[in-house]
Amino acid sequence: MEFFRPEAVAIIARWREALIAAGVGILGLWIALRPGPIVSGFGYALTAFGVILLILALRRIRFARAGDGPGVVTLDEGRIAYLGPYYGGTVAVQELTRLALRRGDDGASNWVLAHPEGVLVIPTNAVGADVLFDAFTTLPGLNMAHLLRTLNAGGPGTVTLWSTQDRPALT
Repeated sequence: MEFFRPEAVAIIARWREALIAAGVGILGLWIALRPGPIVSGFGYALTAFGVILLILALRRIRFARAGDGPGVVTLDEGRIAYLGPYYGGTVAVQELTRLALRRGDDGASNWVLAHPEGVLVIPTNAVGADVLFDAFTTLPGLNMAHLLRTLNAGGPGTVTLWSTQDRPALT
């Protein structure tokens, strides 16, 4: 018998990184209010660290989708793999030439990952698609704020979020 309702567990699981980051920040603030310059300096540094972690956690929350879509996404040593019911493939993050978000008339959205050998299309709500956040943050010059706004906006169409054109090469 479960003590918590499944809905409550799901909410806590989604917000766990943000809750931990807030806890680190609060602990740092508590330490900062202690007497002594060394102890309070450490506390302020810990508070700043907690705030940075909180900002990153909130971005991840905005990026994450339900995870009930078709297929499974994995990220292993810089290689994105998508195993879908009808198609799939792999691509190294270093080989990406373009990243786009395609949204259909029905509201379904897909990541479009272009590379020299072709294109890999991944539903944004595929199981494990939240790991793509880590892969996308390594793309030089990608504006994550623009990516999150585009992801959470509506309307059909394709928006190019990043391209190697006029961008430094991945190393």
